[in-house]
Amino acid sequence: MANGVNRVALIGTGFVGSSYAFAMLNQGVTEELVLIDLNKEKSEGDAMDLNHGLPFAPAPTKIWFGDYSDCKDADLVVITAGANQKPGETRLDLVHKNMKIFESIVSQVMASGFNGIFLVATNPVDILTYATWKFSGLPKERIIGSGTILDTARFRYLLGEYFQVDTRNVHAYIIGEHGDTELPVWSHADIGGRSVIDLVQERQKYKQEDLEQIFVNVRDAAYHIIERKGATYYGIAMGLVRLTKAILQNENSVLTVSAYLDGEYGQHDIYIGVPAVVNRNGIREIIELKLTDEEKEKFSHSAAVLKNVMKPFFQNEAHPS
Repeated sequence: MANGVNRVALIGTGFVGSSYAFAMLNQGVTEELVLIDLNKEKSEGDAMDLNHGLPFAPAPTKIWFGDYSDCKDADLVVITAGANQKPGETRLDLVHKNMKIFESIVSQVMASGFNGIFLVATNPVDILTYATWKFSGLPKERIIGSGTILDTARFRYLLGEYFQVDTRNVHAYIIGEHGDTELPVWSHADIGGRSVIDLVQERQKYKQEDLEQIFVNVRDAAYHIIERKGATYYGIAMGLVRLTKAILQNENSVLTVSAYLDGEYGQHDIYIGVPAVVNRNGIREIIELKLTDEEKEKFSHSAAVLKNVMKPFFQNEAHPS
């Protein structure tokens, strides 16, 4: 902790990064926020612009444009830098471009003497979170990917709309790859303790096919948004702020993040979206949901797809301890 205050270093001030910085200022989450980007002018402009909003912010925040040396005293480094998904591209298509970028970023962060937590948002997020763990040599608990936090939020929002219930009272998870092979955990979806599956069976106005369509809309949401406005950034920025609060305020909150599995869900040596308890030390533990056979199969398929894409990059490497 830098001088007894929380410091967050943000690497990448594109759409997602600048939206995150704006949401951080609005919610007064940290005392210090340093912006780091190759595009110095853009980041300097962002820092100036954000500082001009300080008189309206809920808490004082020191915001400046800096460099990798500022990561030394950071509690949290948030990475949103990298190539964006273009119309027609899947998140996995980005892996080659972003792997090289990440090797450079993480090595420069570590060279500063950084010893905090990494929060990764760049896609494909599960693979790049794994890469951050490999490149940094930090303990697996201190590397967190945004995982399916946004998919879960989209899922809860659409279920809340369908059942006409406040989205914050909907408990349901999307797990697996943050991408095309993700899956809904219908067996644990509930509203006020009532199973969503039971509600559909009991009341004629609700239909199973509607639930299936809700999941399709969740899974394909990014494609629809990218088609319309070129990128998604507000939702994921809010998700990253939520994670930042859980970490800095030592909340022990359960959030669906990209976490390292070492036997949980029958998977080994992979970062993938699952519910996990997040606090000041990073990931405290994985919440292992009891999945149905169909859900287990879909989760295994999702993990296999990620491992297949990762294989050329990491198959010959020794693991950091």
